[in-house]
Order: sequence, then C-alpha cells, then structure tokens
Amino acid sequence: MFLNSVIPWTAVLLSLPLTQAASTGQFNVLSFNVAGLPAILNPNEVPGDKDVNAGTIGSRLAEYGHDVVNLQEDFNYHAYIYETDNHPHRTATSGGVPFGSGLNTVANYPWDSFERIKWDDCSLNSGDCLTPKGFTVMRMQLEEGVVVDMYNLHADAGSEPADVDARASNFQQVADYIASNSANNPVIVFGDTNFRYTTAGEHLRSFLSQTGLKDPWVELIRGGIAPDEGTDAILCENPSTINTCEIVDKIFYRGSSSVKLEATYWSYESSRFLQDDGNILSDHNPITANFTWSLSG
Repeated sequence: MFLNSVIPWTAVLLSLPLTQAASTGQFNVLSFNVAGLPAILNPNEVPGDKDVNAGTIGSRLAEYGHDVVNLQEDFNYHAYIYETDNHPHRTATSGGVPFGSGLNTVANYPWDSFERIKWDDCSLNSGDCLTPKGFTVMRMQLEEGVVVDMYNLHADAGSEPADVDARASNFQQVADYIASNSANNPVIVFGDTNFRYTTAGEHLRSFLSQTGLKDPWVELIRGGIAPDEGTDAILCENPSTINTCEIVDKIFYRGSSSVKLEATYWSYESSRFLQDDGNILSDHNPITANFTWSLSG
C-alpha cells in the first residue's frame, strides 16, 4: 500500500517544471563617456596618463558591477578598460581613431542582433566627421522571454547651426530606426546626446515625443517637469555632488505592451569613478539609473 501511494506522487513531481520563469525583476544601467581620444588630439583636461585612467575605469566597472554599461569615446585606450573589467558580456571594439565609433557595451546579460550604425549626417565644426560616430543597438535578454532593446549613442557635438542640424538628423535617424526595428519592444537609449533641455533650437522634445521615451532624471529628480528651452544651462561640476544640474549625457526609456519598465532611481556616479587621489577620470560625469520590469497581462 505504501509503495502504491508513493508512485502517483512521484509521477506528479516529475511532471512539474524544474524552474519557473520570473515575472518581475530589476536591473541598473550606467552611461559613461570615457574620454578615450588620443591624448595628443584631446587631453580632456583630465590629470594623469590616459592609459592608467582607462585601467582604473575598468576596475571601477568591475567593482560596482552595473548590469548594463554604455561607453562612449572608448577609442585608443579600450584595451586598458577591458583588461581590468570583468563583465561577462562585452562588445568587440570597432577600433581607435579614426576607424572606430568609440561605442562599446559591457553587461551582465547576454544579447543578440547587435548592430553598429553610422550617422547619415555629421558636421565638420567639432571634428565629428573624423570618426564614424553613430549608434549601436542590441536585443538584451534580462530573463527567459524578457528582452529590452538597448541603444548606445554619441551625437554630433558643437553649437553652430550646422552642428544643431546634424544633431537633429542624428536623433531623427534613431527615432526612425526605433520605429522600424523596436516598435513592439521595451527600449532604453543612453549615451552622450550633446544637447540639454535648456538649449534653444534642439530637437530633444520632438525625439521623445516620436519615440514615447521618458527621462528618469526629469521624472525622479525634476518632479516630472523638464527645464524650459531657451533658459540658462543648469551646469554641473565635475565630479558632481548634486543631481539637480544637467549634462548632455542622458538615459531615456519606455516599456511595451508585454513588459512594463519603471525607473526607480537616477544619479550621477561621479564619486565612484575617480582616481585614487580623488581626481576625475573623464571630463564627463557618469550617470546611472535603476529600473524594475514586470510582465503585463
């Protein structure tokens, strides 16, 4: 009798799935322009040797372990960053100046469908045409059946009319790509936009409107109200000790009908990415955001 009673329960247990896919989760992202242009071209007013600083950046990435890290200007000192970083998933470099875009990603999650796309337009005023700047996109798997399209970008720099026009073209190109390739997916776009909300004549608001993207800095730090266009810039120190100032590095996001994304935290990470003597590692403040995700329906 005892054996007969055990057998049915054994069959039931064997028929159950070994694991159940998660329906909620959380992750964080970091965007950092690492000032990796050759020192002879641009010292970036950063003390120390660029190769040593790059190695320190890599060790800081390993220490703090942000889940998804987008790097910009990761050019000629790329190997030093990767030598000390330990993220399991990393893009291969596209090369130093003038061959590469300087865009790379390291992450704790795998991805597929990775692409590098060059800008259709650039302006010569700030040397933007000297490298194949543009954006990258990858479909990252956070969990079985849960993917987010992650975009990394470095837009045209400068404030002359030709720069503003090129930058508008850059973001229209990204908006068009999202519409064609990420229409039904959650999306996070983060990188060096080279514009601020306060700058007159920019197309930031149009880009957000077209794509349905939101800015966690505006949501969480500004109470949902972006700075007015055409007003004085809210400049940051480097390293920044406050979150209320604005830089050109941005994080934008949206969910989808099947995956809800919510930003829960946004901050400058400047205090974590310093040289051992307290000096800066880059002329840009790194930024981070935390997100929760949940399956809809």
